[in-house]
Amino acid sequence: MAAPRSCGLWRYSCRGWSRAAGDCRFPGFQRFWPGATPSARSLSQTKRAAETHFGFETVSEEEKGGKVYQVFESVAKKYDLMNDMMSLGIHRAWKDLLIRKMHPLPGTQLLDVAGGTGDIAFRFLRYVQAQHQRKQRRQLRAQQNLSWEEIAKKYQNEEDPLGGSLVTVCDINREMLKVGKQKAVDQGHRADAEELPFDDDKFDVYTIAFGIRNVTHIDRALQEAHRVLKPGGRFLCLEFSQVNDPLISRLYDLYSFQVIPVIGEVIAGDWKSYQYLVESIRKFPNQEEFKEMIEDAGFQKVTYESLTTGIVAIHSGFKL
Repeated sequence: MAAPRSCGLWRYSCRGWSRAAGDCRFPGFQRFWPGATPSARSLSQTKRAAETHFGFETVSEEEKGGKVYQVFESVAKKYDLMNDMMSLGIHRAWKDLLIRKMHPLPGTQLLDVAGGTGDIAFRFLRYVQAQHQRKQRRQLRAQQNLSWEEIAKKYQNEEDPLGGSLVTVCDINREMLKVGKQKAVDQGHRADAEELPFDDDKFDVYTIAFGIRNVTHIDRALQEAHRVLKPGGRFLCLEFSQVNDPLISRLYDLYSFQVIPVIGEVIAGDWKSYQYLVESIRKFPNQEEFKEMIEDAGFQKVTYESLTTGIVAIHSGFKL
């Protein structure tokens, strides 16, 4: 079974969560559907009868999409809780660091791919809003001659607390988007990372956190990331990687294969999905190999930072 080749997105802007025909919206989030933009490029519909991996299992490329879809459909409702349980909450620090490395300014246009539950999107919005508020306070302090009435009026007339920033969240899985919609009150979109329904040169930043290893054709997803970024735009990927300490690597393997599937069974009632997630991490390229793939997609100034002895890494590249 192939995963649905449709599009799901959220958008948040200064006007708050809004709904339009065929759309789900958060303020600052936007939704698109395949074919919604005439100039959006579509990859070939021809499927190669090639084989790939689904964890440690060998499957056809056509089959992998459906299997991955079923995994995240199964775990969606417990996804955030399981992230806390499996990482002992450390995933929150990793995601916070991703946003700090991005250092978005008011006005930044972000595309967050495979971001169904909204972890990166909400962090982005909070960061940008805090930046905008600090800028506003500095401006008011510089105008010491204003009366209290004039200062209050400036705050009241503030139309856009995000300074024009916009985040578009897309995920191929409907159930993951439902979780994000519940957290945001409204809005979600479905989209395939290999076939993004956006014009060329549209976004300032592209993020994907713990999602790219589940893509069937990682090279295509990276090429799409490059296409939709504006010149000067930045690609940021947070993903599990290769542990660089032999002792920690052995302990990590023991925990991954012996403990995480058990937690998955107890918390989410799903051993197999978490067995796949553990196996998928081992099949993902190491830091240097993934860096080369990003460069092959056309990005420049590609760097990475290993976190927690290499359990995860943040890769960064620019479209120049």
